[in-house]
Amino acid sequence: MTATATKTLEATLAPPTAHKEHRLQRTMAAYRRALAESFERGADTQSAVNDVVTGYTLTSYAKDALKNYVPQLRDTYNASELDDDHPVRFTNRGWRLDHSEERTHEFCWRVPQAGRGNAFWIPLCINPAQRELWTDLLDGDVTVGEFRLQEHRTTWVLHVTVEYEVAEPEEPDDPTPVGFDIGESKLLTGCACQDNTPTNPMLFDGGRARHLRKEMFTTLRRLQERDAAEWRIDERFDHHQNALTDIVEKASREAVEYAQQFEKPVIVLEDLSYIREHLDYGKWMNRSLHNWAFARLTGRIEDKALEAGIPVRFVNPAYTSQTCHACGHPGSRSSQAQFRCTNDECWVTEYQADINAAGNIAGRLNPWGESLSLKPTGDDSPRDGSACDSTAGHRTPSPKPGQTTLAAFQS
Repeated sequence: MTATATKTLEATLAPPTAHKEHRLQRTMAAYRRALAESFERGADTQSAVNDVVTGYTLTSYAKDALKNYVPQLRDTYNASELDDDHPVRFTNRGWRLDHSEERTHEFCWRVPQAGRGNAFWIPLCINPAQRELWTDLLDGDVTVGEFRLQEHRTTWVLHVTVEYEVAEPEEPDDPTPVGFDIGESKLLTGCACQDNTPTNPMLFDGGRARHLRKEMFTTLRRLQERDAAEWRIDERFDHHQNALTDIVEKASREAVEYAQQFEKPVIVLEDLSYIREHLDYGKWMNRSLHNWAFARLTGRIEDKALEAGIPVRFVNPAYTSQTCHACGHPGSRSSQAQFRCTNDECWVTEYQADINAAGNIAGRLNPWGESLSLKPTGDDSPRDGSACDSTAGHRTPSPKPGQTTLAAFQS
């Protein structure tokens, strides 16, 4: 069996001429006006959006993208307001790419424009690490999805979503479940379960990410209060977002490397659909680190695991941080990073809370012969409609006499 892997390619447009710059700006402005009017008028179907965008000077590829995207803003993302910095989205019907090794910039993109014969070509500065996939685009070995054009102060950036087939990892017999908990104190905690016992856990500290989010909120608020130039606000926002993205990439890479050290690993994650109501996709910036990190980090772990050939499964996250991994009895967290089991008959008394939660997540893999498959690809919206794996993992008490306490993981 095969699965569809999704990646986003990034390229910077070569500095356009004044005429092309004007046309790019005009397209961006028209798109954002059409998006804002559609959203403000409450258009929640493709037909309703079509009634709004018909009169705008936009290519059909951009209008079709709006008809797909606007209904998602309320129905899928539950958005209450719009970000002012939306990129221009195009459907894949408008995709054109050219290549020649004789040019300084080998790849050129045909920019869709309204009206017959108005499209124009512009050179691309691609990410060298993604060169193979750009070549596959020309050869037809990968499928183009939606592509987006974004302005970043003095530059224009193109993002192209591509899909390609990879062998779908199959869950092995007698797997080693590796659970991951995403939280505030520790951004990512991994824990493999062997014989119902947490084994050699990993912790990725969340302090740096938490600091960046707080700093970003404070800095941008002060700049706005001082009526700072828009480019300065955008510059600071991009700086913090890039730094946070680097943290997510590093954490997800370490997660997959951690799982690879075990025999027959299966990565177990919390099912996003169970906490959708807590995710605020409508705000252009959310102060809660957990809400931001969960979707981003979960997605990147999935992508990297698929490439590494490791199956990914999702389980119900209910009470993973409030129950003991060893006996399943309710417990308490006397502090953010400390769990106490209230079952007098359990060997666990005090335990590192994030590892306890990750152990619970791992322990819920296939409890009654059922598990969720890999997340459907081809859509950047949250997972939805998933079945419940379990309410609480049924397990026997672990015979291990030792404890993984908070003190053992304090730096």
